[in-house]
Amino acid sequence: MSSSTAVRSRNVIKKVLAVETAEGVGARVRRSIGSMNLRNLTPFLMLDHFHVSKGAGFPDHPHRGQATVTYMLEGSSRHEDSAGHAGTIETGGVQWMCACMALSMPRCPVHAPGAPDPRGLQLWVDLPKQYKMVEPSYQELGPNAIPTAYPSGPDGPIKVKVISGKSHGIESPVRPLGGCWFLHVVMERSGATMFQDIPLGWTAFVYLWKGAVKIGNDGPVHDSFHTLVLSNAEGETGVQLTAVEDDTEFVLIAGEPLDQTVFQYGPFVMTNREEVQQTLLDYQFGRNGFEKANTWKSKIGN
Repeated sequence: MSSSTAVRSRNVIKKVLAVETAEGVGARVRRSIGSMNLRNLTPFLMLDHFHVSKGAGFPDHPHRGQATVTYMLEGSSRHEDSAGHAGTIETGGVQWMCACMALSMPRCPVHAPGAPDPRGLQLWVDLPKQYKMVEPSYQELGPNAIPTAYPSGPDGPIKVKVISGKSHGIESPVRPLGGCWFLHVVMERSGATMFQDIPLGWTAFVYLWKGAVKIGNDGPVHDSFHTLVLSNAEGETGVQLTAVEDDTEFVLIAGEPLDQTVFQYGPFVMTNREEVQQTLLDYQFGRNGFEKANTWKSKIGN
């Protein structure tokens, strides 16, 4: 941003507590976006903060029409899909998967002696209509491949892992289908503050799991496990973020809104009833990307 451009912060317009509930087989998730309190925050469909204890996991399941972003905060998680792709997401690593036409896959946590239980975030992002039926794709970065910005300098109290998008001159190599920025902000000391640019007109929110933060120039204190939806008024060029406790951590995520209807049936996300009905038929009869749906079983999930 040039020095001649006025800086004006967004503020919190909605606050939702992510309450922990059961999901999958024995897993626990805190869901905010996608819950009854916060649905269809375009382009975002779901945000889960998951914790998978030993013996738990997410069995084989299909997808169509969305991108799923899995970011590991602790531990690691294996994945495999019906197109033959498999791998492991380590602590601090990300998998950006565009299910697009069709994929079936499980997610299985890795439990090793002395290692922490897998914990992380999974974000579902709606795909622009023109990308819903293209071939599936993956972008994966290990923890050392995700670039880091230092708004206060390398010795300052703030670091920003740029999972996608841009922050303080640092840009991620991830290229989503549709606009989406995903930033993991770590503030080591209370009082640490930064201004983060956000593209004008984009939807944006903060999810906080450690510490406490103020949003804007004089906003109230927000504590852990809340999703904070940000305003989107004309002239608001970004957001002022200030830690109120030491060791505060959160994600700031922003996306370009989509001018299209969301018609969702579980993991199938299309734009009208007919497209979802066609997806169900494709899955039932094993066609249009679901050719292996009735016969494929993952090695890691079975």
